[in-house]
Amino acid sequence: MVSERSPEQALQRRPFGSWLLGPVDQSPRRLRLRMQILMTTFSIATNLIGALVVFVLAVFVLPGPPLVDQLELVDAIVIPAYLVLAILIGCVLCLRQTRRVTGWIDLERPATPREQIATLQLPLRITMIQVLLWFGAAVLFTIMTLVLQPENALRIALTVVDGMIITCSVSYLLTEFALRPVAARALADSSPPPRLLAAGLKARTVFFWAVGSGVPVAGLMVAAVLALVERDVTATRLSVVILALGIVALGNGCLLTWLSARSVVAPVRSVRDALRLIGEGHLDVTIPVFDGTELGSLQAGFNQMTEGLRERERIRDVFGRYVGPDVVQEALAGDRLGGEERYVAVLFVDLVGSTELAAQRPPTEVVELLNRFFAIVVSEVDRQGGFVNKFAGDAVLAVFGAPSELADPAGSALAAGREVARRLADELPEATAGLGVTAGIVVAGTVGDVRRHEYTVIGDPVNEAARLSELAKTAPGRLIASMSAVEKAAPAEADHWRQSDLVTVRGRSVPTRLAVPDR
Repeated sequence: MVSERSPEQALQRRPFGSWLLGPVDQSPRRLRLRMQILMTTFSIATNLIGALVVFVLAVFVLPGPPLVDQLELVDAIVIPAYLVLAILIGCVLCLRQTRRVTGWIDLERPATPREQIATLQLPLRITMIQVLLWFGAAVLFTIMTLVLQPENALRIALTVVDGMIITCSVSYLLTEFALRPVAARALADSSPPPRLLAAGLKARTVFFWAVGSGVPVAGLMVAAVLALVERDVTATRLSVVILALGIVALGNGCLLTWLSARSVVAPVRSVRDALRLIGEGHLDVTIPVFDGTELGSLQAGFNQMTEGLRERERIRDVFGRYVGPDVVQEALAGDRLGGEERYVAVLFVDLVGSTELAAQRPPTEVVELLNRFFAIVVSEVDRQGGFVNKFAGDAVLAVFGAPSELADPAGSALAAGREVARRLADELPEATAGLGVTAGIVVAGTVGDVRRHEYTVIGDPVNEAARLSELAKTAPGRLIASMSAVEKAAPAEADHWRQSDLVTVRGRSVPTRLAVPDR
């Protein structure tokens, strides 16, 4: 069983709704060659088929007196000659018109607003060339019939005019299809147009309904009028006429409806596939805008929406790097001042001798050293699920348990402290730091003014951790924790620590039982 193609594959393989039109990034030379082949093929095929249907209907199907020998002889020579000449002239004029309007492609530059309008009106201009050639055929053959057999002039004229309307309508849709990549380049990097650059959906729907249904019905009515004028038409002949015209009407209506539906579905499908990719988190999606109607505005509007989403995600990513992704979620969930009491563990890391480093080394080296130092701290804090609350010059304040809750905040902070101390000794021996870890109740939340917020934690554990980091600068291993934090940690982490001295740190009246790693 063949699996359904993914939206990403669909956009890559059929960015314009069909593999015939090629990829978005095809070269100008390949694009022009592809466009010329498709337009020439469509023009020759539609006009040959249309001329053949008109000839069969006019000569063999519609009621009326049989053609005289002179008219048959002239038709046998003039019709093929005019058909070949008209197709050649039409192809040459269409290709010249296309090259003149789309010359900006060969220059590999964006289209100007005037060139955009001309490019989107190109299918109509090409179709008008074919209308003129068909109209010339109607005039020529009608005059010939008036001279040789006047009673058949009305039949010939109406049949050729009906064939002109239907054939040129089909040719318009096929030409518009072939020029989609060109229209996409013309509309590239442009905002949704303030007005439609082509006939709107309503006008197109009414027009193609009229051509697909109204013209065939008018043909049936013409056949009925001719049957009334030609009174000796038998019931069998009239049945054949109605059947033949019915087949033509059904085929024409089906073809026009299918082509018109495809012209509407292709832009909608590109937006649908891109929306599915957006839903999967792929924000780097841009769809080609190849329609000048409301559907083109929809495509361009989608691209603007995705650009806004990418900008929003970039801001969110940058914001998260400054304050942490958890704080971003907290701010988006409820942007208000205030806080709440939370049980957290605090890790404070303070670089030793930063003043001497700044005096002895160039500023660039100091910044590089600090960044390597911060990278180790942030890496281990993130690994344990903590949150780096702030960088205070040469110190780092990390919190475990706020804003996101942790199952074992004390154990996570102690484990992060041990790993940071180990990595600093192994990877950055020139940067010695004191680490202090403690745990307790703090107020975690947003402080500041309505114009400027900051997420922080306030409480005695923060001060205690800072004081412990000062003691750790002169202690073996450069890491000290409070015994209360070790007692709150899970046994798996608590087993790595042992009880030490009882001291009263600066700024506190209550003594703190210290704990150090059990080596």
